[in-house]
Amino acid sequence: MLWLPRQFQLPLKNQISAPLLAALLVCLPVFLQAPLVRHQPALASIFTLLLLAIGILKRGTWGNLLVGFSGSWLAGCVFWGWLRLHPLWHLPVEAFALPIAVAGLWGPWRQAGQFYLGALLGTACTDAAMALCGVMPLWPQVLEAEPAAAQQLLAEAAALVLQPSHLLVVATFAVGMLCFSRWLWLKGQGCRVVAACLATTLLVDGIFLFLALLSPQFSGLV
Repeated sequence: MLWLPRQFQLPLKNQISAPLLAALLVCLPVFLQAPLVRHQPALASIFTLLLLAIGILKRGTWGNLLVGFSGSWLAGCVFWGWLRLHPLWHLPVEAFALPIAVAGLWGPWRQAGQFYLGALLGTACTDAAMALCGVMPLWPQVLEAEPAAAQQLLAEAAALVLQPSHLLVVATFAVGMLCFSRWLWLKGQGCRVVAACLATTLLVDGIFLFLALLSPQFSGLV
C-alpha cells in the first residue's frame, strides 16, 4: 500500500488477492444466499457441503477462504431459514464454529479461520449497533408482517436510527470499524483478510442503511 515503506510493500498480486476474494465472499450472501434461504433453506444448507468440498480439494487462497466461508454460509442458512424470528440467536448461531476457526489460525487453514473471524466480527458490530439503536425489537415484527405493514415498521426503524443519539452510535461504530480495519491492514498480510471482511461488512451495512433511510421498501431490515 502507498502508506507503507517500500521495503515492506509486497507485490500487488499478493497484496490484493486474498483480501479481494474475502471481500467478494462477504458480499455473496446478500445477493445469492438471502433469496435461496428464503425459499429453500434446506437446499441452501446442503450447499454448504459443496462449498466445503471444493475448498478442501482446491486448497491455496481460494480453498482456504471457501472453507471459512462455508462456516459463515451454514450459520446464515440455519438462522435465516429456521430462527430468523429470534434475533438474540443470531450472533450465537453465527459463532457456532468459533473454536474451530481459532484453532485453525495455527495450522494450514489459517486464512479460513481469518475469514470466519472477520465475518463474525462484522456481524457482531452490526448486531450491537442495531441493539443500541433500539431496532432489534422490530426485527421479528418486520419479518412476520404483511408487505404494507412491514414498510411502516421499517419507516419506524429508520426514524429510530435518525435520532441524534442513535446516529452518534452508528457513526461511532462506523469509525471504529474503519480504524480497526486499517490497523489490521497495517499489521501485515496475515491480518488483511480480517480487515477486508470487516471493511466490506461496513460498506454493505452503509449501503443498506442509506437505502433504508432513503426509502424503507429498499431494505428488508434496517
